[in-house]
Amino acid sequence: MVREQYLTTTDESGSLAPVTEYLYMIGIYGWRKRCLYMFVLLLLIILVVNFALTIWILRVMWFNTEGMGYLQVNADGLRLEGESDFLFPLYAQEIDSREDSALLVHSSENVTLNARNANGEVTGSVCVGPSQAEGFGQHFNISSNHDENLFYADANGAAVGKGKLRVTGPEGAFFEHSVRTPLVKAVLNKELRLESPTRSLSMDAPKGVHVKALAGNVDVTAHFNIQLHSTAGLLILDAESVRLPTLPEGEARTSGTSQEMYNLYEVCVCPSGKFFISRAGVSSTCSENQDC
Repeated sequence: MVREQYLTTTDESGSLAPVTEYLYMIGIYGWRKRCLYMFVLLLLIILVVNFALTIWILRVMWFNTEGMGYLQVNADGLRLEGESDFLFPLYAQEIDSREDSALLVHSSENVTLNARNANGEVTGSVCVGPSQAEGFGQHFNISSNHDENLFYADANGAAVGKGKLRVTGPEGAFFEHSVRTPLVKAVLNKELRLESPTRSLSMDAPKGVHVKALAGNVDVTAHFNIQLHSTAGLLILDAESVRLPTLPEGEARTSGTSQEMYNLYEVCVCPSGKFFISRAGVSSTCSENQDC
């Protein structure tokens, strides 16, 4: 701040002459000075509050030289102890639990795991909700801890990798379409029942169908007909005795009427086990018309 000051001096002639003198006043005065002090005081208060908040956050979050509280940073990645809540998506290459505890992922709504390719497109997804679990992917594979394929499913079908598929439900298994399997076997000391309540039951095999009961009986029951058909080969009933208890028996008439008009036959069995029919007579005609 510069102020001019005029002084009077006397020259040689004795007359008074004004002399200009410049006085320089450096500083801030008045209300500007008070505002500056208030601003500096405000900055000092903000600095103290920020420093106190920083100390409080460090103590609350448990910051230390190894990480933050239960979250530790090491060469292998991050290690988190205890329970934690994630409010936003979590991106990680691998998530492992401790050796002596299980990994639990809990959510009040659902838990979704997505796998993406290099373009960011979702190639596989698993969603576990409160009422159902859904999986999305090109194929689904379950392996054992010995790297054995237990179950595999894709768009073409599903396969059980292990040699045995066991159904433990009391009602068994329900199939709406055909089933292809080399062996159907019941659990030890349990009965095996193949049933079709409203449709037909068919068993086909290119090299034959083998039905065997090691202990117990084999019962085949149908509402209409039971057909045992072999396109090329024999039909073998391997048992000590084969009984047809409800087979109707014909009565041969010897007088008054010809037997041929009744078209009666009898079932004969060869020593080899082959069945054949013979026209019925007064007595058995199996020995007369053997076709063994």
